[in-house]
Amino acid sequence: MAGLMVSGTQVSYVGQSCREIPEHLGRDFGHFAKRLDLSFNLLRSLEGLSAFRSLEELILDNNLLGDDLVLPGLPHLHTLTLNKNQITDLEYLLDHLAEVTPSLEYLSLLGNVACPNELVNLEKDEEDYKRYRCFVLHKLPKLKFLDAQKVTRQEREEALVRGAFMKVVKPKQKLSDLYR
Repeated sequence: MAGLMVSGTQVSYVGQSCREIPEHLGRDFGHFAKRLDLSFNLLRSLEGLSAFRSLEELILDNNLLGDDLVLPGLPHLHTLTLNKNQITDLEYLLDHLAEVTPSLEYLSLLGNVACPNELVNLEKDEEDYKRYRCFVLHKLPKLKFLDAQKVTRQEREEALVRGAFMKVVKPKQKLSDLYR
């Protein structure tokens, strides 16, 4: 099995162009894996992840995961990276994560439309990103790191007070189309 690396409780299946999680990964390693790296694949679904009940870290960067992303209950998961996927619906994702990952402390969503970062989208600015962080912290108050940046006490306090009002709404149509 080229590309499969196992070291202790870490399982890595990177860059294999798989569209789904291979059944053998869950069968062979799901019972003991604490860290699973499935980066640089073509994943659109996380079906099969339920075999990995003891996961603490899950790396899913550079895949094709979108708004239909469904994670099984992962009570021990504290680290989740979903960088460079196709996630656009931030609120749905955060509500889902709050439900299925109660121990989550580190989340990274860079490179998704849902994460308004000026490095990815020139139409976004620092204020958009601050609102995004505030909203994420409102929805997931246990986070200690968001997008590789430590959550500050000031951000946490602002999220408590204003987080519910910081939802970054993407318009359904262009403003110019409204005036035609």
